[in-house]
Amino acid sequence: MSSVTSLSSVSNTVRQRVTPEEWEVRVKLAAAYRLAALYKWTDHIYTHFSARVPGPDEHFLINGFGLLFDEITASNLVKVDLDGTLVDDPTGLGINYAGYVIHSAIHGARHDLQAVLHTHTRDGIAVSAQKDGLLPISQHAIAFSGRVAYHGYEGVALDLDERERLVADLGDKSVMILRNHGLLTAGVSVEHAFQQLQSLERACNIQIAAQAAGNAELIFPPAEVVAKVEQQAKVFSNGEGPGVARHWNALVRQLERTDTDYKN
Repeated sequence: MSSVTSLSSVSNTVRQRVTPEEWEVRVKLAAAYRLAALYKWTDHIYTHFSARVPGPDEHFLINGFGLLFDEITASNLVKVDLDGTLVDDPTGLGINYAGYVIHSAIHGARHDLQAVLHTHTRDGIAVSAQKDGLLPISQHAIAFSGRVAYHGYEGVALDLDERERLVADLGDKSVMILRNHGLLTAGVSVEHAFQQLQSLERACNIQIAAQAAGNAELIFPPAEVVAKVEQQAKVFSNGEGPGVARHWNALVRQLERTDTDYKN
């Protein structure tokens, strides 16, 4: 297909051939892409969000390689299996192989996680390049204390054997900083993964801003305060508290003031 307009024409046929449960996930994942575009977290066509397709098959949804985040809709998401076979590609564009490697690794190993979001933002990469990683200098960052995994840079993720190391480094966590590369959050739902990503991006923004002051000495809260916030943050970290839904609903209201096309 040669245009976004022609891509939108597949909406009705895709909705007719997928389950209502899959369509719901498609709409939420498309909203996550549009929100990322709204917040300027994109790296042109080179990053990727994914979500597991409900049902017995090991399939997940991801963006067609060549579409901008603000062009993603529920119907033009590509369905792929864990072996990389394109199950349903309405775009005809295929997928970013590096995205397949990263997302298939996590979807294949962590069935408790339904969505995986990955960004290449300026401040996210800047923090990923720092030896000490995410510093506990803000409320946003402290909420991730003890919950962030790190994965060393191995080059563009084109080698399938890197999947084992990605999964090993992630362990039982759902948030990971990819060294010299970017940020990755996962969740029990698209809503949960996005809430974690937004908070992590904000923590990185704050860290880079604080460090930009040059000679100013950073203040690190006492260990007992960090431990207290770790406990308080659990209401968000497992994705099961009411705050995640409220956060997502507010995001969707914000998005739909200017953009409802993602639902097509």
